[in-house]
Amino acid sequence: GELDFDGFGIGGALDKETLGTIIGWVVDELPEDKPRHLLGIGEPLDLFVGAENGADTFDCVAPTRNARNSALLTVEGRFNVSNAYSRGNSDPIDHECDCYTCVNYSQGYLHHAYKANELIFPTLASIHNLRFTVHLVDQIREHMLAGTYFDFKRDWVSRFTTGRYAKTT
Repeated sequence: GELDFDGFGIGGALDKETLGTIIGWVVDELPEDKPRHLLGIGEPLDLFVGAENGADTFDCVAPTRNARNSALLTVEGRFNVSNAYSRGNSDPIDHECDCYTCVNYSQGYLHHAYKANELIFPTLASIHNLRFTVHLVDQIREHMLAGTYFDFKRDWVSRFTTGRYAKTT
């Protein structure tokens, strides 16, 4: 007989060029009433590809790995907190972010914490990147349901890839 799984994991060595095509092939073979979980996909631009090809949920080490290496995600690109630009800057990483890190810590403090190898830095940076990623997936879902996904994607990707931090890492 057939096994009744609660959902399905999609994973493996997927390269960016064929990611959407392969996800689409796999999703076409899976039941629509079960969640499709995409393993190892967590970079912002890849989330769009996964979602528009039928993935429902995602997991990846990318947000925390990027955080440990000083790359913080913003709507205007990857912000490299190790750059001298951050030193003494009292702004949050991202004015549009409501995470604990952005509400309570400045770029200057995070720059110092990273440079001084303070143990709090990876935690604060991970909190930010995880919140950013969850918020992005929430927005993707909202726009898919509203029928405005492709306009949202165009505007978001343009801002992320050409924003003031797009070329800093």
